[in-house]
Amino acid sequence: MNLTAQPMQESSPQKDRFPLSLLCLTLGAFAIGMTEFIIMGLLPNVAHDLGVTIPEAGQLITSYALGVAVGAPLLTVLTHRMPQKKLLVLLMAIFIAGNALSVAAPTYTLLIAARIMTALAHGTFLGVGSLMASRLVRPDKRAGAVSMVLAGLTIANIIGVPFGTFIGQQLGWRSSFGAITLLGFLSLLGIIRFIPQIRQDGPTSLAQEFRSLVNPQVLLMLLTGAFGCASLFSMFTYLTPALETISGYKEHEVTWILVLFGTGVTLGNLLGGKLADWKLMPAMIANFAVLGVILAVLSVMLNYALLAVITMFVWGVAAFGIMPGVQVRILNLAHSAPLLASTSSHSALNLGNAGGAYLGGLVITYAGLPHVPWLASVLALFGCAGAALSLYIERRGNRVNEQHQHS
Repeated sequence: MNLTAQPMQESSPQKDRFPLSLLCLTLGAFAIGMTEFIIMGLLPNVAHDLGVTIPEAGQLITSYALGVAVGAPLLTVLTHRMPQKKLLVLLMAIFIAGNALSVAAPTYTLLIAARIMTALAHGTFLGVGSLMASRLVRPDKRAGAVSMVLAGLTIANIIGVPFGTFIGQQLGWRSSFGAITLLGFLSLLGIIRFIPQIRQDGPTSLAQEFRSLVNPQVLLMLLTGAFGCASLFSMFTYLTPALETISGYKEHEVTWILVLFGTGVTLGNLLGGKLADWKLMPAMIANFAVLGVILAVLSVMLNYALLAVITMFVWGVAAFGIMPGVQVRILNLAHSAPLLASTSSHSALNLGNAGGAYLGGLVITYAGLPHVPWLASVLALFGCAGAALSLYIERRGNRVNEQHQHS
């Protein structure tokens, strides 16, 4: 899979189809975002229906995240010679099948298996979809095309997850996965019909990409990003039970709170991108520190309904403000391994998701739901320490290089 795009001629028929082709990829990303996050809003419903505890239901988030973590690099390696349009079709077919199985799964174990199957397509679809988006447009439009595809994930948090949660609460949680299956099917039809066959160069050397990726600084940054995601998911996974049992909100009210949280997530993404362009590492370190404080405050504010929602909005801004900087830092450090770095970052972040959901479940089991924000705060501070260490190593290396040049 080569990152070098082939220039398109102005007279190309694909040019006229560009908006629809790009929207098909955005729709796929939107469906993926819904699948990943919708389970949080439906956790009590799923737990009650399948006869499991809330921490056990939380393992549905853990299993999905582990599926992404394993699936992204594995499918990248196994399919790097496959034409990208064919690969997109294959990935969306896997995604549809996994969600359809989620609708029908009669037991907790089979639902876990269906979630893992769905997750296998997640990271590679986003990576290849972004790559294809950049090839569908002129060079000066590539960044906008990629951001439009990834915007599907953000829009899923604002519109898809609350709407899907509402459907699940009214018609049963299986209907939410049915809606996602339909969205995936529409995206698949669009990819088949509107995505053109774009000529590719020969595949890049995976050995070269692996060598570039296995760099101590890259690995440290992957770990730092994982702590950030663990902090997010340790709390986000159990947000609905917390709002209902601690803050006293009714089930239907949680839907609108999730809309507000999704808005905070969107603002955080935008703000994080600006901060990353301004001062990447100092901004990231400060963001992690602020996140740790906000989560500690949330542990108190959950007892006050209005203050809980306000703090949660600010938490959404801070939590997702970190993500653009982490991605940029990883790509900067592994610039000669863009494909594997992109998919490996999905793996590391989703390992963080899985670890956070699992640790949150342990805290609920042994200490109680009110203590989960404290866990999330500590994990954010671990991320802060990782970012600070990365900056220290970089500056020390620069000083050593300057001394060698002067000697």
